[in-house]
Amino acid sequence: MNLSFYIAKRYAVSFSKNKAINIITGIASVGIIASTMALFVFLSVFSGLREFSLNFVNASDPDLRIETVTGKTFLVTEKQEKLLKKSEYIVSFSKIIEERVYFMYDNKEIFAFIKGVDDQYIKITDFNKHLYAGEWFEPDSENVVIGADISRKLGLGLFDYNNALEAYVPKPGKGDIENPNEAFNKIALLPSGIYSINEELDGKYVFCSIKLAQQFLGLKNNEITNLEIKLKPSADENIVRKELISILGKSIKIKNRAQLNDSLYKMLQSENLFIYLFSTLVVILTLFCLAGAIVMIIIDKRDNLKTLYNIGVTQASIRTIFFTQGIIITLFGLLIGLGIAIGIILLQQHFSFIMITPTMPYPVLFEWQNIGIVVMTIIILGLISSWIASGTVNKKLFS
Repeated sequence: MNLSFYIAKRYAVSFSKNKAINIITGIASVGIIASTMALFVFLSVFSGLREFSLNFVNASDPDLRIETVTGKTFLVTEKQEKLLKKSEYIVSFSKIIEERVYFMYDNKEIFAFIKGVDDQYIKITDFNKHLYAGEWFEPDSENVVIGADISRKLGLGLFDYNNALEAYVPKPGKGDIENPNEAFNKIALLPSGIYSINEELDGKYVFCSIKLAQQFLGLKNNEITNLEIKLKPSADENIVRKELISILGKSIKIKNRAQLNDSLYKMLQSENLFIYLFSTLVVILTLFCLAGAIVMIIIDKRDNLKTLYNIGVTQASIRTIFFTQGIIITLFGLLIGLGIAIGIILLQQHFSFIMITPTMPYPVLFEWQNIGIVVMTIIILGLISSWIASGTVNKKLFS
Protein backbone atom coordinates (compact mmCIF):
# COMPACT_ATOMS: atom_id res chain seq x y z
CA MET A 1 0.00 0.00 0.00
CA ASN A 2 1.23 3.52 -0.83
CA LEU A 3 2.72 5.12 2.30
CA SER A 4 1.01 8.49 1.78
CA PHE A 5 -2.40 6.86 1.29
CA TYR A 6 -1.91 4.59 4.31
CA ILE A 7 -1.04 7.48 6.64
CA ALA A 8 -3.79 9.69 5.19
CA LYS A 9 -6.35 6.94 5.82
CA ARG A 10 -5.17 6.57 9.42
CA TYR A 11 -5.40 10.33 10.00
CA ALA A 12 -8.87 10.44 8.43
CA VAL A 13 -10.43 7.63 10.50
CA SER A 14 -8.59 8.10 13.81
CA PHE A 15 -9.25 10.73 16.45
CA SER A 16 -6.74 13.31 17.55
CA LYS A 17 -5.76 13.76 21.20
CA ASN A 18 -6.84 17.37 20.76
CA LYS A 19 -10.63 17.50 21.13
CA ALA A 20 -10.83 20.84 19.31
CA ILE A 21 -9.29 19.24 16.20
CA ASN A 22 -11.84 16.41 16.35
CA ILE A 23 -14.72 18.90 16.65
CA ILE A 24 -13.46 21.00 13.72
CA THR A 25 -12.99 17.92 11.53
CA GLY A 26 -16.43 16.64 12.51
CA ILE A 27 -18.04 19.98 11.66
CA ALA A 28 -16.28 19.97 8.27
CA SER A 29 -17.48 16.41 7.55
CA VAL A 30 -21.07 17.20 8.56
CA GLY A 31 -20.88 20.38 6.46
CA ILE A 32 -19.89 18.41 3.37
CA ILE A 33 -22.74 15.96 3.98
CA ALA A 34 -25.26 18.78 4.45
CA SER A 35 -24.07 20.82 1.46
CA THR A 36 -24.13 17.73 -0.79
CA MET A 37 -27.67 17.01 0.34
CA ALA A 38 -28.71 20.62 -0.22
CA LEU A 39 -27.19 20.78 -3.72
CA PHE A 40 -28.89 17.58 -4.90
CA VAL A 41 -32.23 18.38 -3.25
CA PHE A 42 -32.29 21.91 -4.73
CA LEU A 43 -31.50 20.59 -8.22
CA SER A 44 -34.13 17.83 -7.92
CA VAL A 45 -36.77 20.24 -6.64
CA PHE A 46 -36.09 22.62 -9.52
CA SER A 47 -36.21 19.71 -11.99
CA GLY A 48 -39.64 18.84 -10.58
CA LEU A 49 -40.85 22.44 -10.82
CA ARG A 50 -39.49 22.69 -14.38
CA GLU A 51 -41.31 19.52 -15.45
CA PHE A 52 -44.45 20.75 -13.68
CA SER A 53 -44.31 24.04 -15.62
CA LEU A 54 -43.52 22.40 -18.96
CA ASN A 55 -46.41 19.95 -18.59
CA PHE A 56 -48.78 22.86 -19.12
CA VAL A 57 -46.87 23.92 -22.22
CA ASN A 58 -46.72 20.37 -23.59
CA ALA A 59 -50.50 20.14 -23.31
CA SER A 60 -50.93 22.80 -25.99
CA ASP A 61 -47.73 22.72 -28.04
CA PRO A 62 -46.78 20.06 -30.60
CA ASP A 63 -43.32 18.59 -31.14
CA LEU A 64 -42.93 20.76 -34.24
CA ARG A 65 -44.96 23.63 -35.60
CA ILE A 66 -44.70 24.82 -39.21
CA GLU A 67 -45.53 28.40 -40.18
CA THR A 68 -45.08 30.39 -43.35
CA VAL A 69 -42.23 32.88 -43.70
CA THR A 70 -44.37 35.38 -45.61
CA GLY A 71 -47.98 36.28 -44.84
CA LYS A 72 -50.37 34.51 -42.51
CA THR A 73 -51.47 31.46 -44.48
CA PHE A 74 -50.05 28.89 -46.87
CA LEU A 75 -51.39 26.04 -48.99
CA VAL A 76 -50.88 22.31 -48.41
CA THR A 77 -51.60 20.14 -51.44
CA GLU A 78 -52.88 16.56 -51.39
CA LYS A 79 -49.51 15.38 -52.70
CA GLN A 80 -47.72 17.06 -49.78
CA GLU A 81 -50.17 15.52 -47.31
CA LYS A 82 -49.50 12.05 -48.74
CA LEU A 83 -45.74 12.56 -48.41
CA LEU A 84 -46.18 13.67 -44.79
CA LYS A 85 -48.27 10.57 -44.04
CA LYS A 86 -45.59 8.33 -45.56
CA SER A 87 -42.81 9.81 -43.40
CA GLU A 88 -41.23 7.26 -41.06
CA TYR A 89 -40.58 9.96 -38.44
CA ILE A 90 -44.07 11.48 -38.13
CA VAL A 91 -46.78 9.91 -35.98
CA SER A 92 -49.48 12.36 -37.01
CA PHE A 93 -50.01 15.94 -38.16
CA SER A 94 -52.86 18.42 -37.86
CA LYS A 95 -53.84 21.36 -40.07
CA ILE A 96 -54.56 24.50 -38.08
CA ILE A 97 -56.35 27.80 -38.66
CA GLU A 98 -55.59 30.40 -36.00
CA GLU A 99 -56.74 34.03 -35.92
CA ARG A 100 -57.43 36.69 -33.31
CA VAL A 101 -61.13 37.63 -33.36
CA TYR A 102 -63.75 39.54 -31.40
CA PHE A 103 -66.23 37.54 -29.29
CA MET A 104 -69.48 38.74 -27.78
CA TYR A 105 -71.94 37.04 -25.45
CA ASP A 106 -74.86 38.62 -23.62
CA ASN A 107 -73.44 42.16 -24.11
CA LYS A 108 -70.03 41.10 -22.80
CA GLU A 109 -67.05 41.16 -25.11
CA ILE A 110 -63.53 39.79 -25.31
CA PHE A 111 -60.69 39.37 -27.81
CA ALA A 112 -59.27 35.85 -28.13
CA PHE A 113 -57.95 33.44 -30.75
CA ILE A 114 -60.25 31.17 -32.66
CA LYS A 115 -58.36 27.96 -33.46
CA GLY A 116 -59.76 25.69 -36.10
CA VAL A 117 -58.40 22.15 -35.88
CA ASP A 118 -59.01 18.91 -37.73
CA ASP A 119 -59.83 15.53 -36.18
CA GLN A 120 -56.10 14.70 -35.87
CA TYR A 121 -55.44 17.53 -33.40
CA ILE A 122 -56.30 15.54 -30.26
CA LYS A 123 -53.65 13.01 -31.34
CA ILE A 124 -51.01 15.75 -31.52
CA THR A 125 -51.62 17.26 -28.07
CA ASP A 126 -53.45 16.30 -24.88
CA PHE A 127 -55.81 19.26 -24.95
CA ASN A 128 -58.98 17.18 -24.77
CA LYS A 129 -57.68 15.57 -21.55
CA HIS A 130 -57.85 18.98 -19.86
CA LEU A 131 -61.60 19.39 -20.28
CA TYR A 132 -63.21 19.82 -16.90
CA ALA A 133 -66.74 20.35 -18.25
CA GLY A 134 -68.53 19.10 -21.35
CA GLU A 135 -66.86 17.31 -24.24
CA TRP A 136 -64.73 17.89 -27.31
CA PHE A 137 -66.70 19.07 -30.35
CA GLU A 138 -67.71 16.81 -33.20
CA PRO A 139 -66.16 17.41 -36.65
CA ASP A 140 -68.13 19.69 -39.00
CA SER A 141 -70.27 21.02 -36.13
CA GLU A 142 -70.74 24.57 -34.89
CA ASN A 143 -69.79 23.53 -31.37
CA VAL A 144 -66.67 25.00 -29.80
CA VAL A 145 -64.45 24.38 -26.76
CA ILE A 146 -63.57 27.46 -24.74
CA GLY A 147 -61.06 28.28 -22.01
CA ALA A 148 -62.11 28.56 -18.38
CA ASP A 149 -61.01 32.21 -18.21
CA ILE A 150 -63.07 33.08 -21.30
CA SER A 151 -66.06 31.30 -19.77
CA ARG A 152 -65.64 33.24 -16.53
CA LYS A 153 -65.22 36.67 -18.16
CA LEU A 154 -68.23 36.23 -20.43
CA GLY A 155 -70.36 34.38 -17.88
CA LEU A 156 -70.73 31.68 -20.48
CA GLY A 157 -71.91 28.14 -19.80
CA LEU A 158 -72.46 25.11 -22.01
CA PHE A 159 -75.22 24.43 -24.53
CA ASP A 160 -76.97 27.76 -24.06
CA TYR A 161 -79.42 27.61 -26.96
CA ASN A 162 -81.02 30.94 -26.09
CA ASN A 163 -77.83 33.02 -26.35
CA ALA A 164 -75.11 32.01 -28.80
CA LEU A 165 -71.46 33.01 -28.56
CA GLU A 166 -70.96 35.44 -31.44
CA ALA A 167 -67.62 35.87 -33.21
CA TYR A 168 -66.66 38.75 -35.51
CA VAL A 169 -63.69 39.19 -37.84
CA PRO A 170 -63.04 41.82 -40.55
CA LYS A 171 -63.80 40.62 -44.05
CA PRO A 172 -60.75 40.24 -46.31
CA GLY A 173 -60.45 42.65 -49.21
CA LYS A 174 -59.69 46.24 -50.18
CA GLY A 175 -61.62 49.45 -50.65
CA ASP A 176 -63.79 51.74 -48.60
CA ILE A 177 -66.41 50.40 -46.22
CA GLU A 178 -69.86 51.83 -46.99
CA ASN A 179 -71.94 49.73 -44.59
CA PRO A 180 -70.27 48.88 -41.21
CA ASN A 181 -72.58 45.88 -40.80
CA GLU A 182 -71.08 44.33 -43.94
CA ALA A 183 -67.48 44.92 -42.88
CA PHE A 184 -67.34 41.85 -40.64
CA ASN A 185 -67.89 38.15 -40.97
CA LYS A 186 -70.13 36.90 -38.18
CA ILE A 187 -70.80 33.44 -36.85
CA ALA A 188 -72.83 32.00 -33.96
CA LEU A 189 -71.10 29.34 -31.89
CA LEU A 190 -72.31 26.89 -29.25
CA PRO A 191 -69.83 25.94 -26.49
CA SER A 192 -69.78 22.19 -25.85
CA GLY A 193 -66.76 22.01 -23.55
CA ILE A 194 -64.55 24.06 -21.22
CA TYR A 195 -60.84 23.38 -20.76
CA SER A 196 -58.54 24.48 -17.95
CA ILE A 197 -54.73 24.38 -18.14
CA ASN A 198 -53.26 27.65 -16.91
CA GLU A 199 -54.29 31.29 -16.72
CA GLU A 200 -52.64 32.29 -20.01
CA LEU A 201 -54.04 29.46 -22.13
CA ASP A 202 -57.46 29.52 -20.44
CA GLY A 203 -58.01 33.03 -21.78
CA LYS A 204 -56.43 32.55 -25.20
CA TYR A 205 -58.24 29.96 -27.34
CA VAL A 206 -61.69 29.07 -28.62
CA PHE A 207 -61.42 25.74 -30.48
CA CYS A 208 -63.64 24.81 -33.41
CA SER A 209 -63.52 22.57 -36.48
CA ILE A 210 -61.13 23.65 -39.22
CA LYS A 211 -63.89 23.79 -41.84
CA LEU A 212 -65.90 26.16 -39.67
CA ALA A 213 -62.84 28.39 -39.18
CA GLN A 214 -62.05 28.40 -42.92
CA GLN A 215 -65.64 29.33 -43.73
CA PHE A 216 -65.70 32.04 -41.06
CA LEU A 217 -62.37 33.58 -42.15
CA GLY A 218 -63.01 33.20 -45.87
CA LEU A 219 -60.14 30.80 -46.55
CA LYS A 220 -59.75 28.01 -49.10
CA ASN A 221 -60.12 24.34 -48.11
CA ASN A 222 -56.37 23.67 -48.31
CA GLU A 223 -55.35 27.03 -46.83
CA ILE A 224 -53.98 26.97 -43.27
CA THR A 225 -52.02 29.18 -40.88
CA ASN A 226 -49.81 26.43 -39.47
CA LEU A 227 -49.19 22.72 -39.38
CA GLU A 228 -48.61 20.94 -36.08
CA ILE A 229 -46.68 17.66 -36.00
CA LYS A 230 -46.16 14.87 -33.50
CA LEU A 231 -42.90 12.95 -33.95
CA LYS A 232 -41.95 9.42 -33.06
CA PRO A 233 -39.84 9.23 -29.87
CA SER A 234 -36.83 7.98 -31.85
CA ALA A 235 -37.04 10.68 -34.53
CA ASP A 236 -34.03 12.90 -35.13
CA GLU A 237 -35.31 16.48 -35.27
CA ASN A 238 -32.59 17.67 -37.67
CA ILE A 239 -33.43 14.91 -40.17
CA VAL A 240 -37.16 15.68 -39.87
CA ARG A 241 -36.53 19.38 -40.51
CA LYS A 242 -34.69 18.59 -43.74
CA GLU A 243 -37.49 16.23 -44.82
CA LEU A 244 -40.19 18.83 -44.11
CA ILE A 245 -38.34 21.47 -46.14
CA SER A 246 -38.02 19.04 -49.06
CA ILE A 247 -41.79 18.36 -48.91
CA LEU A 248 -43.19 21.84 -48.15
CA GLY A 249 -40.48 24.04 -49.64
CA LYS A 250 -38.10 26.60 -48.23
CA SER A 251 -40.74 29.25 -47.54
CA ILE A 252 -41.58 27.74 -44.14
CA LYS A 253 -40.18 28.12 -40.65
CA ILE A 254 -40.14 25.18 -38.24
CA LYS A 255 -40.28 25.64 -34.48
CA ASN A 256 -39.91 23.07 -31.72
CA ARG A 257 -41.35 23.43 -28.21
CA ALA A 258 -38.33 25.30 -26.91
CA GLN A 259 -38.57 27.81 -29.78
CA LEU A 260 -42.32 28.20 -29.34
CA ASN A 261 -41.75 29.04 -25.67
CA ASP A 262 -38.40 30.76 -25.97
CA SER A 263 -38.90 33.14 -23.03
CA LEU A 264 -40.11 30.36 -20.71
CA TYR A 265 -37.15 28.09 -21.50
CA LYS A 266 -34.67 30.96 -21.07
CA MET A 267 -36.24 31.84 -17.72
CA LEU A 268 -36.05 28.22 -16.55
CA GLN A 269 -32.42 27.93 -17.64
CA SER A 270 -31.53 31.16 -15.84
CA GLU A 271 -33.27 30.02 -12.66
CA ASN A 272 -31.53 26.64 -12.83
CA LEU A 273 -28.14 28.35 -13.20
CA PHE A 274 -28.90 30.70 -10.27
CA ILE A 275 -29.93 27.80 -8.02
CA TYR A 276 -26.79 25.86 -8.94
CA LEU A 277 -24.49 28.83 -8.31
CA PHE A 278 -26.18 29.63 -4.99
CA SER A 279 -25.91 26.01 -3.83
CA THR A 280 -22.30 25.83 -5.03
CA LEU A 281 -21.47 28.90 -2.94
CA VAL A 282 -22.64 26.98 0.15
CA VAL A 283 -20.45 24.03 -0.89
CA ILE A 284 -17.42 26.34 -1.35
CA LEU A 285 -17.84 27.78 2.14
CA THR A 286 -18.14 24.28 3.58
CA LEU A 287 -15.05 22.97 1.80
CA PHE A 288 -13.00 25.93 2.98
CA CYS A 289 -13.95 24.75 6.46
CA LEU A 290 -12.43 21.42 5.40
CA ALA A 291 -9.27 23.24 4.30
CA GLY A 292 -9.09 24.92 7.70
CA ALA A 293 -9.57 21.58 9.46
CA ILE A 294 -6.70 20.02 7.46
CA VAL A 295 -4.42 22.96 8.32
CA MET A 296 -5.25 22.43 12.00
CA ILE A 297 -4.46 18.72 11.65
CA ILE A 298 -1.11 19.58 10.02
CA ILE A 299 -0.24 21.80 12.98
CA ASP A 300 -1.42 19.13 15.44
CA LYS A 301 0.71 16.45 13.74
CA ARG A 302 3.82 18.64 13.49
CA ASP A 303 6.00 16.40 15.69
CA ASN A 304 5.00 13.28 13.74
CA LEU A 305 5.74 15.05 10.46
CA LYS A 306 9.24 15.98 11.67
CA THR A 307 9.89 12.31 12.39
CA LEU A 308 8.67 11.29 8.93
CA TYR A 309 10.82 13.95 7.31
CA ASN A 310 13.91 12.91 9.27
CA ILE A 311 13.55 9.26 8.23
CA GLY A 312 13.49 10.23 4.54
CA VAL A 313 9.87 10.99 3.63
CA THR A 314 9.95 13.90 1.18
CA GLN A 315 8.06 17.13 1.58
CA ALA A 316 6.00 16.30 -1.52
CA SER A 317 4.96 12.96 -0.01
CA ILE A 318 3.90 14.65 3.23
CA ARG A 319 1.82 17.11 1.22
CA THR A 320 0.26 14.16 -0.58
CA ILE A 321 -0.75 12.69 2.81
CA PHE A 322 -2.92 15.67 3.66
CA PHE A 323 -4.14 16.14 0.11
CA THR A 324 -5.30 12.51 0.15
CA GLN A 325 -6.85 12.98 3.59
CA GLY A 326 -8.91 15.88 2.27
CA ILE A 327 -10.10 13.75 -0.66
CA ILE A 328 -11.05 10.90 1.68
CA ILE A 329 -13.12 13.21 3.90
CA THR A 330 -14.71 14.80 0.82
CA LEU A 331 -15.68 11.43 -0.68
CA PHE A 332 -16.99 10.25 2.68
CA GLY A 333 -19.26 13.32 2.96
CA LEU A 334 -20.25 13.08 -0.70
CA LEU A 335 -21.38 9.43 -0.50
CA ILE A 336 -23.35 9.85 2.73
CA GLY A 337 -24.91 13.18 1.74
CA LEU A 338 -25.84 11.99 -1.74
CA GLY A 339 -27.29 8.75 -0.38
CA ILE A 340 -29.52 10.61 2.09
CA ALA A 341 -30.58 13.17 -0.53
CA ILE A 342 -31.48 10.47 -3.08
CA GLY A 343 -33.55 8.72 -0.41
CA ILE A 344 -35.43 11.95 0.39
CA ILE A 345 -36.18 12.68 -3.28
CA LEU A 346 -37.32 9.13 -4.08
CA LEU A 347 -39.56 9.04 -1.00
CA GLN A 348 -41.17 12.37 -1.94
CA GLN A 349 -41.53 11.30 -5.57
CA HIS A 350 -43.27 8.02 -4.72
CA PHE A 351 -45.07 8.73 -1.43
CA SER A 352 -45.64 12.53 -1.55
CA PHE A 353 -44.92 13.38 2.09
CA ILE A 354 -44.82 17.14 1.40
CA MET A 355 -47.95 18.62 -0.19
CA ILE A 356 -48.59 22.05 -1.73
CA THR A 357 -52.34 21.54 -1.50
CA PRO A 358 -54.33 18.58 -0.15
CA THR A 359 -54.32 17.08 -3.66
CA MET A 360 -51.02 18.35 -5.12
CA PRO A 361 -47.65 17.00 -3.91
CA TYR A 362 -44.57 19.22 -4.02
CA PRO A 363 -42.96 18.38 -7.39
CA VAL A 364 -39.52 16.76 -7.35
CA LEU A 365 -37.77 14.75 -10.05
CA PHE A 366 -34.92 12.27 -9.72
CA GLU A 367 -32.48 12.74 -12.62
CA TRP A 368 -29.14 11.01 -13.16
CA GLN A 369 -27.65 14.17 -14.59
CA ASN A 370 -28.20 15.90 -11.23
CA ILE A 371 -26.14 13.16 -9.57
CA GLY A 372 -23.36 13.81 -12.10
CA ILE A 373 -23.50 17.56 -11.45
CA VAL A 374 -23.30 17.06 -7.67
CA VAL A 375 -20.46 14.52 -7.87
CA MET A 376 -18.38 16.67 -10.23
CA THR A 377 -18.99 19.85 -8.19
CA ILE A 378 -18.09 18.31 -4.82
CA ILE A 379 -15.04 16.43 -6.13
CA ILE A 380 -13.60 19.43 -8.02
CA LEU A 381 -14.08 21.80 -5.08
CA GLY A 382 -12.76 19.12 -2.70
CA LEU A 383 -9.62 18.74 -4.80
CA ILE A 384 -9.08 22.50 -4.80
CA SER A 385 -9.57 22.94 -1.04
CA SER A 386 -7.40 19.89 -0.25
CA TRP A 387 -4.65 21.16 -2.54
CA ILE A 388 -4.75 24.60 -0.89
CA ALA A 389 -4.61 23.09 2.61
CA SER A 390 -1.80 20.62 1.78
CA GLY A 391 0.19 23.51 0.30
CA THR A 392 0.79 24.85 3.83
CA VAL A 393 3.28 22.01 4.39
CA ASN A 394 6.74 23.61 3.99
CA LYS A 395 10.29 23.25 5.35
CA LYS A 396 9.61 25.67 8.21
CA LEU A 397 7.26 23.03 9.61
CA PHE A 398 10.17 20.59 10.06
CA SER A 399 12.63 23.03 11.66
